[in-house]
Amino acid sequence: MHNNRDEIIYIGKAISLKNRVRQYFQSSRNKTAKIEQMVSHIAWFEYILTDSELEALVLECNLIKEHRPRYNTMLKDDKSYPYIKATVGEDFPRLLFARDLKKDGRSKYFGPYTSAGAVKDTLDLIHKLYRIRTCSRSLPKDIGKDRPCLNYHIKQCDGPCQGYISKEDYQKNFGLALDFLGGRYDPLLKKLESDMQKASEALDFEKAIEYRELLNSVKQVAQKQKITSSSMEDRDIVAMAKDEKDAVVQVFFIREGKLIGRDHFHLSVATAEQEQDILDSFVKQFYAGTPFIPRELWVQYPLADQEIISEWLSGKRGQKVKVVVPKKGEKERLVELAARNAALVLSQDKERIKREELRTIGAMNQIGGLIGIEGIRRIEAFDISNTSGVESVGSMVVYEDGRPKRSDYRKFKIRTVRGPNDYASMEEVLTRRFSHGMEEAKELVREGGDIRMGSFTRFPDLIMMDGGRGQVNIALEVLDRLGLHIPVCGMVKDDNHRTRGLYYENVEVPIDRHSEGFRLITRIQDEAHRFAIEYHRSLRGKGQVKSVLDDIPGIGPARRKALMRQFKDIEAIRSASVEMLEETPQMNRRAAEAVYAFFHKAPEGEKMHDNM
Repeated sequence: MHNNRDEIIYIGKAISLKNRVRQYFQSSRNKTAKIEQMVSHIAWFEYILTDSELEALVLECNLIKEHRPRYNTMLKDDKSYPYIKATVGEDFPRLLFARDLKKDGRSKYFGPYTSAGAVKDTLDLIHKLYRIRTCSRSLPKDIGKDRPCLNYHIKQCDGPCQGYISKEDYQKNFGLALDFLGGRYDPLLKKLESDMQKASEALDFEKAIEYRELLNSVKQVAQKQKITSSSMEDRDIVAMAKDEKDAVVQVFFIREGKLIGRDHFHLSVATAEQEQDILDSFVKQFYAGTPFIPRELWVQYPLADQEIISEWLSGKRGQKVKVVVPKKGEKERLVELAARNAALVLSQDKERIKREELRTIGAMNQIGGLIGIEGIRRIEAFDISNTSGVESVGSMVVYEDGRPKRSDYRKFKIRTVRGPNDYASMEEVLTRRFSHGMEEAKELVREGGDIRMGSFTRFPDLIMMDGGRGQVNIALEVLDRLGLHIPVCGMVKDDNHRTRGLYYENVEVPIDRHSEGFRLITRIQDEAHRFAIEYHRSLRGKGQVKSVLDDIPGIGPARRKALMRQFKDIEAIRSASVEMLEETPQMNRRAAEAVYAFFHKAPEGEKMHDNM
């Protein structure tokens, strides 16, 4: 469903599209206020035919994730989980931190873990216990080619790179490490306790303390496994709690019968207000993005597309996946426990969620209200950075729904402007940004692709310029020349270089300095400036910045050095008269006039546009 601005506001699927759509427009049906609001915004429909319900499910998941329609029940958290990767296909296998699961047949994965810190702590403990190598050497081919690393000397590696441990003994230790990751702690606890006692009896108290610390570390890890299941399957337990506007879903990750972690997810509840519908939306969105699919999924309520979802998950896993709604016994108790945790998170986080929405989406709405534009979701802001006109660069930062979208940031090295001319530099940046987007869109259309998938093809709802009338007029001229219609406003600063308001349609709009909209404008302005400065510094750090004098005709290395010796810095050269420049060693009248003209010519556009 599209609104009159051609924005996608809802995505759904149905076996009978006619019946599904008709439901929204039947006056006899009881519709929620949100559905009525959505229907009032529908301008036109777009539909895609698929060969099966499974294809429709996958397409729905992908489109919702890409477009995030306003009236779909949306998963707010976009989380990725770390795993521990065991390279079991190697002769001397390793345990590595991993974000992605690759089905190469040579690796085994443990997780997901709820934080990168948890993975690091677990790996640190395993290296102390089993002395598994961390290097990337190709063993046994590289045995003896280099000295052992620090881990060998601090006794956290047995030195397989030097042949100090046989392949068989190393594999035995690695197997014990895998048992530990699988939750089998009892044999290790007994061994550490025995070793501690032996060291104590031998009066080797330093060794006994080391064993005691390892024993306590293992006990802490084991203590976290409070939930166990009689069967040793991998499963996720999914349950939720909701109120009038929000919902929280709690997921327990159970691997080989033990709870290895849990996490919760916030959803914005839209048209699907029944618990079953919300849970159905969550399962589709969450498992479309997570790399690990468990053998079983225990859910609190039956899912609307339960059979199709089971088939879809089975295809992703490569094995049969069961979706179960527990009704009694241990299974039901675990689902109830997840539901209680979800309810607790919802009550505790309610105020935090409201504050976060106020500073993000609420702030975007405030900005839109100030300048009379509804539905602002994407803002692009631009800034220029240079040192006396040398190595000018431009930055483009993007905010969507009030949050920075760093994957869409872009940086530009100015190509056509010589000298310190921010207006001309900004004109080049904007022209390149939008021309590239238009050309990329044409190319995608020719190839039959989706124009929304390009790196420059997503245009903003609002452009924000770091300045007033002059910068805004430059942007409007570029857009007019390209035939684009995008609102542009300036972020106007006072004499102390602090933001004081917005410049829009030839009017300066004041803004409450204590409002969330003002704070968001300041964050956007600071971020655009930071990103430009960071890029500029990176170029300087690479030794790519040259003297501004190199851009002046007739000024070579000898005259440049003479000028810098005479005047000490660029500003002094800029302020010097022709006569003073001519008196400099190595300089003549023609060279002096060239330097003076370079620094005193009116930048292009300066007379036409007054910067407020």
